[in-house]
Parts: sequence; structure tokens; C-alpha cells
Amino acid sequence: MGRFSGRVGLVTGGSEGIGFAVAERLVAEGAAVMICGRRPAALADAVRRLGEAASYRVLNVRDSEGLAALVADVFAERGRLDLLVNNAMHVGWSAIKDTTLSDFRQNFEINLDAAFVATREAMGVMARQGGGAIVNIASINGLLAIDNMAAYSASKAALIHFSKCAATEGATQNVRVNAVAPGVVATPSTTKALGEIPGYVQAVAGGVPMNRLGEPREVAAAVAFLLSEEASYITGVCLSVDGGKAAQLVVPPPPSA
Repeated sequence: MGRFSGRVGLVTGGSEGIGFAVAERLVAEGAAVMICGRRPAALADAVRRLGEAASYRVLNVRDSEGLAALVADVFAERGRLDLLVNNAMHVGWSAIKDTTLSDFRQNFEINLDAAFVATREAMGVMARQGGGAIVNIASINGLLAIDNMAAYSASKAALIHFSKCAATEGATQNVRVNAVAPGVVATPSTTKALGEIPGYVQAVAGGVPMNRLGEPREVAAAVAFLLSEEASYITGVCLSVDGGKAAQLVVPPPPSA
């Protein structure tokens, strides 16, 4: 389709799942894309599948200086940076009483701090070149509460609000910032985790109004829309991609007569 012909993008956590699906969609629509992550073999395989328009850098996004340097390097090598997707994530799973402060902070370091650093650096580059678009991958957990995921949920809620703040600052420089809040999506890591409990995948899917899990490509489609000129007057929003889950009010059934 070519919506991103001549554009340059950076996707963190791009070797699999939602990050890979986003990179694949951007490449398919004409962009040159850099992905980063921690696993060299997975990154190399992802780039092989994405084709010659893609490249990769091994990077742990907790390395703030390295992440800032990556944004600068993409701009230096390609001459521009039009699209940024902050997707790298960490999912903490424990009750509040069992969560150490270090574990709690790790969710923020990866889910929020890294997005802050990449957004800060990209906003500067984009402002100088005349504009750009950023999408932060949040979560339904940032909108709704769930037991045993307080650290993850709090970091994603903070990411949603950070996106709104960045949007207001970037608006005068033609830099749009939005967030996407996926529900339960059938990524390799999610299906593996859910699949460890017999019947749990089906139970979780049954709790979604659309009666199924989401697919990474469906999240990627929403991200691509928000990055595109079709969304040129949209900034500061959080778009739920969750099969209707965030809209659902769950109440117990009435007692039987």
C-alpha cells in the first residue's frame, strides 16, 4: 500500500509477537525499520523474515545511554526518523505482598523509563526534521485492575498518561504521540504462559466479548493507523485493541429464585 514509503522507523522489542507484527506491517507498507532486543539469534531471524528493508541492534532497553544512542544512530544512518514504537516490555506477576521494591521497579524501568528515553530522544529528532509519530504499546492492564499484576499494571497506566503528556508537548512541533492498549493477544510468550494451565487459554478467550484472543497483526494494524497520515489529527489517545474487554462491565448473575 505504501503509506510509509520513504519513512524510517524504530521498533523496540521487535523480534517476535506484537513488536515483530508491527515491524512487518511497516516494512510491508514501505518503511525502512530498525528493531532492537536482547536476543541476537531471534533478531537475526526476524530481520531475515522482514527482508532487506529491516536491520537490528542488540540492546537491552534498560541501558538508557545505549537506547538514546540507538535513536541518534538511526537518524545518522538513515537521515531521518519518522516512526517510533515503544514495545519492549516486562511482565511482573506476583501479589503485592510478595513483590520486592526491586521487582516493582523493574516493570517501570522497562515499560516506562525506556519509553521515556526513546520518546525524549525521538521527539527532538522529529521536531528538527518537521514532524513524526510515536506509538507506545500499553495494555488493558493499564486501564483495568487485575490481581497479582500490580507492578505491571501500574507501569502501563503510567505509560498511558505519559503518552498524553508527550502528545501535548509534541503537538506544536508536529510530533504526534499515542498509545495502544492491547487485551490478551496470542503472542508466543502469552500462549506459552496460558498454556501451562490446561484449558486456561479457552477460559481466558471465553471471558472476552468477542470470544477469542487477539492476534498480533490486529494490534499492528491499529499501530500502523496511528502512525500514518490517516491519523494526522489524532494525538494523545489510548486506543484499546481488546475485543471489547475494557468496555465490559462484569456483574454476578442474579440469585436463582
